Amino acid sequence: MSGFEGAQAFPIDVDGEDLNIGIVVAQFNQEIGEAMLDACYEELLRLDVSAENVAIASVPGALEVPITLQRFAGSGRFDALIALGAVIRGETYHFEIVSNESASGIMAVQLDSGVPVANGILTCNTEEEVLARVEQKSIDCAQVAVQMAKLMEAIDEG
Repeated sequence: MSGFEGAQAFPIDVDGEDLNIGIVVAQFNQEIGEAMLDACYEELLRLDVSAENVAIASVPGALEVPITLQRFAGSGRFDALIALGAVIRGETYHFEIVSNESASGIMAVQLDSGVPVANGILTCNTEEEVLARVEQKSIDCAQVAVQMAKLMEAIDEG
C-alpha cells in the first residue's frame, strides 16, 4: 500500500505455521464435499499449517454446517474455520432456503464468535457449475482462513 504514509498497515500474511484450523464439510453431494476437502487440506499444508493442527468434521448437509462451526468456535481451539459443501438448485424453493440459511448461519458464527470463517459452500444451478469451481474455491478458502487468522492476530497485537 502506498500513499498512506503514517497509517498502520496490516499486510497479507499466508504463513499458516502454528495456526489451528477447523473444517466442516457437508456430505450432501458427498463426492463434491470430499473433493473440496482434499483440495482445501492440501492447500493448508502448502501454507505450512501442520496436519496435527487441522480438525475436520463431516455433517449431513449445509444446514448442519453453522451449528458445527459454532461449536468449533466456542471451543477456543481454532484460529479460523472453513465451511465446505455444495447446494445445487433443484426444482423446488428448498435451494433458496438452504443456500440463504446456511450462509446466514455461517456469517452469524464469525460475527458472534470473532473467529473468521471462510465460506466455501458453493451454491450453483448445476453440478457442472459446481465442478468448475470446486478446486479453486477450496484453495481460496484455505488461503482466506490463514490470511484472516493472521490478520486477527495482528490486529489484537496492535
